[in-house]
Amino acid sequence: MTDPIIPPIIIAVPKGRILGEALPLLARVGIEPEPAFADETSRALRFTTNQPGIELIRVRAFDVATFVAHGAAQLGIVGSDVLAEFAYSELYAPVDLGIGHCRLSVAEPAEMAATDDPRGWSHVRIATKYPHVTKAHFAARGVQAECVKLNGAMELAPLLGLAPRIVDLVSSGRTLKENGLVEVEVIAEVTSRLIVNRAAFKTRAEVVPLVDAFRKAVA
Repeated sequence: MTDPIIPPIIIAVPKGRILGEALPLLARVGIEPEPAFADETSRALRFTTNQPGIELIRVRAFDVATFVAHGAAQLGIVGSDVLAEFAYSELYAPVDLGIGHCRLSVAEPAEMAATDDPRGWSHVRIATKYPHVTKAHFAARGVQAECVKLNGAMELAPLLGLAPRIVDLVSSGRTLKENGLVEVEVIAEVTSRLIVNRAAFKTRAEVVPLVDAFRKAVA
């Protein structure tokens, strides 16, 4: 009788800015992706690693939480902004990885900000890919937020009259400045977290040592 095949542990990592900071962290944990992972011309999304029982998938940041919540991946690296927006009950976020530092902010055209006072707002129209977080933030202040959902190019919304304000991630602020926008309010400070599927945490013996390894790598 042959032994049952144990499926690999899959870690979902985000494309883009955070990935550059995540790779050295993965290396400290002892996980190094196959050479094809670094090939910018490759269209592959799933990769083996130097650990036979661990594979990586590379997906959009917003999709990391979805893959892990639904058990398609057992662990993931994702920003606290995404966790707040989706609030999946199936996710456990045991480790703040201390990477991907930025902030979720409200921004508006500089000429508007010159005479605008956020304390006087009662209704705002905002373009954002964070409608849940945005509405909750303003509701706590008694402000009604009408959100226009966008997945990118947020800075165009005020320029083209779609919405006078935006809520988006801000790091250096350069993109805002180049599009004539300024921050007027910070909703949340953001860092990346290690997330784990709760069921996998309880049923896959390999997951707990991995979480501990990430915790030690950060410490």
